[in-house]
Amino acid sequence: MNLTQRPRRLRTDGVRPLVRETELTASDLIAPVFVDATTDERVPIETMPGHERVPVGEAVERVEEVLETGVEAVMLFGVPESKDERGSRAWAEDGVVQEATRRITSETDAYVITDVCLCEYTDHGHCGVLEDDAAENPRLTVRNDETLDLLGKIAASHAAAGADMVAPSGMIDGMVGAIREALDAQGDTDVPVMSYAAKYESAFYGPFRDAADGAPAFGDRRHYQMDPANAREASREVDLDVEQGADVLMVKPALPYLDIVKEIRESYDHPVAAYNVSGEYAMLHAAAEKGWLDLEAVAYESLLSIKRAGADLILTYFAEDLADELYSNN
Repeated sequence: MNLTQRPRRLRTDGVRPLVRETELTASDLIAPVFVDATTDERVPIETMPGHERVPVGEAVERVEEVLETGVEAVMLFGVPESKDERGSRAWAEDGVVQEATRRITSETDAYVITDVCLCEYTDHGHCGVLEDDAAENPRLTVRNDETLDLLGKIAASHAAAGADMVAPSGMIDGMVGAIREALDAQGDTDVPVMSYAAKYESAFYGPFRDAADGAPAFGDRRHYQMDPANAREASREVDLDVEQGADVLMVKPALPYLDIVKEIRESYDHPVAAYNVSGEYAMLHAAAEKGWLDLEAVAYESLLSIKRAGADLILTYFAEDLADELYSNN
């Protein structure tokens, strides 16, 4: 044999790291933090091992724990003390996310991103104002345009509390434009919008709905979240969000939709984020508990694949565990 091409030459220990194409660092990661206004102590999330809901009084301490691992950014999700049909606690000045944001931004150096949605705040668990017959005979389930005003109020209240970035996740048509208008109207022109631009109606969200107490009381979210079968539609959704002023484009979930991450990365100059969601986290934990997989190894490989597909930012429940290891090795 006369092999002129031997790729294994570049796999020896000395050169292997020099020719590595993709690097994963702690600064690529965003850690979700759940703040619960209904409790005075930390509450473990059974379906997401290692994660807890924390009371508002411990929000700063919780974020400091994240920062110690080398992660620099957090995403805040809130569980309010009460819910109603329109989710009015979502934009209250003394709301759970607003109060946690004020404390965290004043006492830490964390970059604070806030989730802008209504599902955790409505008594029906849907992401907006309902159609009159949504429970019995839904056509679109959520009234689109009436919901836009509420999303603008939520984003504006988060920015007023000190949020560094807002992240609308409801997949409501026009949400980025409505939020950009609301932010600019109150002078928050420098607060960026990270849109969940391509969010699919996925079966991988189950554990999160336990964590944030945001499961629909009836039906599902097929009328406003994307069909998992569709890829071209994602490009259309992203186009619209870019036109409306989105600063960062997110794909959710991440692993089953790496093709979408890659397509958006190749088609747009904007930073691309991907959400490594609760179900992706839970299934690896479950396999590791059975002894079938090495948890740290498969978690790292999963996040590396998301980064390789083109994501600049990764929102993940593995952030702290992996970042601590990445940080200590640098």
